[in-house]
Amino acid sequence: MSKTEPSNSLAAVTAAANQAPKSGKGGRGLPPVHLWHPDHCGEIDIVIRADGVWMHEGSPIGRAELVRLFSTVLRLDPDGYHLVTPVEKLKITVDDLPFRAVTMTRDGDDLVFTTDVGDETRAGPDHALTVATDPVTGEPAPRIHVRADLEARIVRPVFYDLVEMAEVRDGRLSIRSGGVWFPLGPPGAGVE
Repeated sequence: MSKTEPSNSLAAVTAAANQAPKSGKGGRGLPPVHLWHPDHCGEIDIVIRADGVWMHEGSPIGRAELVRLFSTVLRLDPDGYHLVTPVEKLKITVDDLPFRAVTMTRDGDDLVFTTDVGDETRAGPDHALTVATDPVTGEPAPRIHVRADLEARIVRPVFYDLVEMAEVRDGRLSIRSGGVWFPLGPPGAGVE
């Protein structure tokens, strides 16, 4: 793949993402996608479904390592979600949110969420936990900020765990993490 002839193939994006410099110790961590501003190269037929499955050309991407790799070069720009490398920027489709928070643990007073792509997020002032109401179903639609402008949908079993741990404060069911109280909804929220 050259800078003058970008390709929207899965192989080209994979190769570029593998070549991208990583931050952190020993080359591990997330690439600095916020610093990359390549020309927009079009779209690639990748869809992240609401259930967290990454699809390419209508088929699930079966390799968890490949999904993780793509998740590290994902960025939300004003015109939508993109896979970004130093030389390419390809728009993808995200049906709901790009990630799903599939587990949650307590670490002291903090809540630590793990996403379906392996990111860990500690809820607090820099990683807000918010609950909106789905306009169609009226159900709670909880989410947690993961990184940059990317968020994870908190899956139903994890939300039920949050509700079980919550307490009523100022007439709202709330939970504390990272020194911050996060409202979950009215008492009885999320409970059938």
